[in-house]
Amino acid sequence: MRVGKLADELGIAYEGDDFEISSINTLSAAKRDEISFFDNKKYKDELKETNAGAVFIAKAFIGLLPKGVGALISEEPYLSMARATKYFAKDIVREGAKPTIDESAYIADGVHIGKNSKISKNVTILSNAVIGDDVLIGEGSTIYPNVTIYNDTIIGKNVTIHAGAVIGSDGFGYAHAQEGEHIKIYHNGRVVIEDDVEIGANTTVDRAVFGETRIREGSKIDNLVQIGHNCDIGARSIIVSQVGISGSSTLGRNVVMGGQSATAGHLTIGDGATIAARGGVTKSIEGGKVYSGFPLMLHSDWLKLQAKLSKFLKKGS
Repeated sequence: MRVGKLADELGIAYEGDDFEISSINTLSAAKRDEISFFDNKKYKDELKETNAGAVFIAKAFIGLLPKGVGALISEEPYLSMARATKYFAKDIVREGAKPTIDESAYIADGVHIGKNSKISKNVTILSNAVIGDDVLIGEGSTIYPNVTIYNDTIIGKNVTIHAGAVIGSDGFGYAHAQEGEHIKIYHNGRVVIEDDVEIGANTTVDRAVFGETRIREGSKIDNLVQIGHNCDIGARSIIVSQVGISGSSTLGRNVVMGGQSATAGHLTIGDGATIAARGGVTKSIEGGKVYSGFPLMLHSDWLKLQAKLSKFLKKGS
């Protein structure tokens, strides 16, 4: 779709050169044939440096756009972006070639493998797994029964995905209109799982809105974990059962998250940090330390607090 046509479809004004849009992307990653959006002042620096061809933006901030970047003028840029995503949604059922399956792979009864997908050497896929279109599964990986792997997912070598896991489903993303309507943000990115990752039973890894959700090499993820869209899980991290990681969170290398701990979205956890069970991460934190509680604090401070509370309660009784 050309950018002028998109503006007409959305009922907004456009100032700039017309061009054919290939996709939507973030301000920092967008290329000249892509569009983006600006809806938060903290991203001013990224707006000033963006290479996007055009940006959804409020009229008051047009002056911040780099030279040559068009303005899709909207009172609610995030909402307009959400409405635009449906025009770039990929087909659920696709045309293409039959999957390529190496002769050494074991494919059990009841497995579905979609078009253009590639199954590498010594892969094992057990009963009733569903592999979508344009999926790559690397050498030596094992997919247990009833796993669902959505379109466009890339899985590295020696990856293990246990029963019932769902890889690549849409994230929970909606923009909220003033009338109370929830506008779906179509997730047009993908999931990339690097080598030597293990993912537990009934865990879900959401695809990215734009770009990718990535699980880096050697990470181990327990059962019943939720990883949101556009997350980046650092190499050799440990994610324990019932952890919830909100969208666009970045975990450094060797991060440990204990059972039922969770993050808010759009934050960073530094290399080697440990979050104790039920810890709640609401802002970015440094690596190399152990944290506990909610609100989150250093584990040593949390222990002192519990000791003081215990003494206080004893005095009260």
